[in-house]
Formats: sequence, structure tokens, C-alpha cells
Amino acid sequence: MDRMVASVLLDGFYGLMSWVFLGLLVFSIFCFVDAALRREDAYRAADKKTKGFWLIILGITVAVNLFLGMLFLTIAGLIANIVYMVDVRPALVQIGGGGRGGFRRGSSSDGPYGPYNGGR
Repeated sequence: MDRMVASVLLDGFYGLMSWVFLGLLVFSIFCFVDAALRREDAYRAADKKTKGFWLIILGITVAVNLFLGMLFLTIAGLIANIVYMVDVRPALVQIGGGGRGGFRRGSSSDGPYGPYNGGR
């Protein structure tokens, strides 16, 4: 009876951890893709290292989460992802990278098909 309870608990724990590692993988892929889509000059203007530096760091994080899964390296990668999301990305967006992938900078009254002119 005790073995069956332990087996159920371990199965639940392993299921939970697999969802956690999947979430970390998705988060690291998002950070890598977002960093790849930002302009190189925005990194220099924001004084946040270089685009190549962040692509290497975040790419290693994706590789660790995808292939190795070692807890220490996963935690180090999570810290790198968090630094990118709370420090680098907002600075890039503020420099002029835009909120939607960094491609377009428009007025707050712009609609999906161009500027809104108030029905005129």
C-alpha cells in the first residue's frame, strides 16, 4: 500500500516538473526570438551589451532547457531570461523598438489600417 501511494505521489511530482520545465523552455524561446527581432542599434543606444551577446546567452539557455535539463544551468538560464525581460527588453522598447516586435512606431490613435481620423 505504501509503495502504491509513493508511486502516485512521484508520478504527480514528475508530471508537475515536466510542466515546469516546459514552461521554462517556452519562456526561453520567447526571450530568444524577441531578442533576435530587435534592432542591433537599439541595443547600443540602450547601452545593454550587444545583440550578439544576448543572442548567445539566450541561445545557450534554450539549448540547456531543450537538451540538458540540469537544474543549476536551468536556474542560471532563468536568471538570464528574467534579466532580459525586466531590464533589457523595456530599454529596447523605450529606445524605439516598439511594443510589437520592434518594427513599427506610430501614434496612439493609429488603428489596424492606419491613422484614425475621427470619422472625417
